[in-house]
Amino acid sequence: QLQLVESGGGLVQPGGSLRLSCVASGFTLDYYAIGWFRQAPGKEREGVSCINSSGRSTNYADSVKGRFTVSRDNAKNTVYLQMNNLKPEDTDVYYCAAELYCSGSNWGSWGQGTQVTVSS
Repeated sequence: QLQLVESGGGLVQPGGSLRLSCVASGFTLDYYAIGWFRQAPGKEREGVSCINSSGRSTNYADSVKGRFTVSRDNAKNTVYLQMNNLKPEDTDVYYCAAELYCSGSNWGSWGQGTQVTVSS
């Protein structure tokens, strides 16, 4: 079964940092772009960041530019999302998903999500 598994979420104070991990199970990430998304109950899903298969191209939502950094280690079959200077509005469930290209719309292999809560 092809699946991504997210981890690294938790409770952090405003201004703090977390690093999320997205690990592939059942397939290799080498040929896939990986996107990070977030969604809270009752809200639409928001694209946060994407990294292409080689890791040479990344993009970010305006709301996280300069604070979040996406990276990948294909040898470990893992993509990371480093989140710095976290704000209460970053509180959400964060998911990763796979596509051939960051510009694609057929995202798949969704993980179960990891909760990020930013609160004092």
